[in-house]
Amino acid sequence: MTHPKWYLPADRYFDPDPAQRRIARELYDSVSHLPLVCPHGHVDPRLFSDEEAVFGTPTELLIIPDHYVFRMLYSQGVPMESLGIPRVDGGPVEQDYRKIWQVFAENFYLFRGTPSGIWLSNELHEVFGVEEKLTGSTGQAIYDQIAEKLATAQFRPRALFQRFNIEVLCTTDAATDTLAHHRAIRESGWQGRIIPTFRPDAVVNIDTRGWRKNIQGLSEVSGIEVGSYRAFIQALENRRAYFIGEGTKATDHAALTAYTGELPERETEAIFQRALKGQGTAEDATRFTGHMLMENARMSIEDGLVMQLHCGSYRNHNQFVFERFGRDKGADIPVQVEFTRNLHPLLNRYGNDTRLTLILFNLDETTYSRELATLAGHYPAVKLGPPWWFHDSPNGMMRYFQQVTETAGLHNTVGFNDDTRAFPSIPARHDLWRRVGANWIAGLVVRGIVDMDDAAEMSQDIAYRLAKKAYKL
Repeated sequence: MTHPKWYLPADRYFDPDPAQRRIARELYDSVSHLPLVCPHGHVDPRLFSDEEAVFGTPTELLIIPDHYVFRMLYSQGVPMESLGIPRVDGGPVEQDYRKIWQVFAENFYLFRGTPSGIWLSNELHEVFGVEEKLTGSTGQAIYDQIAEKLATAQFRPRALFQRFNIEVLCTTDAATDTLAHHRAIRESGWQGRIIPTFRPDAVVNIDTRGWRKNIQGLSEVSGIEVGSYRAFIQALENRRAYFIGEGTKATDHAALTAYTGELPERETEAIFQRALKGQGTAEDATRFTGHMLMENARMSIEDGLVMQLHCGSYRNHNQFVFERFGRDKGADIPVQVEFTRNLHPLLNRYGNDTRLTLILFNLDETTYSRELATLAGHYPAVKLGPPWWFHDSPNGMMRYFQQVTETAGLHNTVGFNDDTRAFPSIPARHDLWRRVGANWIAGLVVRGIVDMDDAAEMSQDIAYRLAKKAYKL
């Protein structure tokens, strides 16, 4: 029995207009070989801390850790337990990885036309050499094919890092992380460049579940007893310095909104003490987070770390899923976000300081041309991150280019980052960005907005140079 084969056209994602398509292909070919710069993502550094480390089974690699995958399956009524997603209470979940893979294979058609479908098709065909499409009837044979390759030295994490031509990979690490895996990578003598990113959300956002336990961990790892707001600031500065010593170039902050506002120390101390007693309110959390964004901007000016701010995600929207499976399980939903007024306090205080680089990410596309492009097109400190999360797609990327660059200019953006936990998808994600970017630039050429010399430079910028420059890599 013959099965349908993968077909990934060489000029995929390019405009059907022949002139634009030809130029897009030429521009893409000029950058497709460039190293991958990955300045923001969530790949686990322990994968690279031991040269003998392996990915495990195909299911453990491609399904269980990828919320893009099980989010779609869950939306169609597939229980997370049947996909092997660990429960918070340690309750029973499917342990047969082949059975989980079969469910995935039988439902792979759900990903048609989605960015996840694009990435997965690319991974299966280009990385693992799978020729046949993934379906219920081909599922087990493809599982065997991938498992066989994962058992070889050529498919260990370090080997794929080199094969993917990754120049630098930045992880995302809690403020309380000892960075032991990063040290192990460095001390092993392996030349792959993997550096941590400082993410203090778990100790900064006082409404985080387990916040007081996190503060205890901050005290232990910093050697500073965090019993007051002033000690809290000292402990954060201590950890930032430690991260910098381990190669860190950036911080990362997540907030529901872009609200910022500086509070008197007496007020921050009162909020901090209420939180330590478990008496903090929702208003306390909002005001404290807004104040701490101001403080972290101040710290970035002093220590040189690039500051990333991700806004617009109502996290853990599905209470049932959160209670049973925990955070980051595909139940984060975008909300409307306002930037002009909310960021005014921070930008009025620090936005003119060229020592600060504040990279803004957002899930509310209505702000692209109205607010984000105009802010980045004025304030020296502001840069715009690429289309993020739900908009990391062909259409999302085109909307971003069309709405942002006219006002902000290309050099007030920062190129691409993959923002993924799914390590094998990194080349596919960068390839999509480079293809869509080449197609957008080709459209400028055919309309006479830029010439081919400018287009070639722009292609190099979005594929490689902007990210290196913005993140000081």
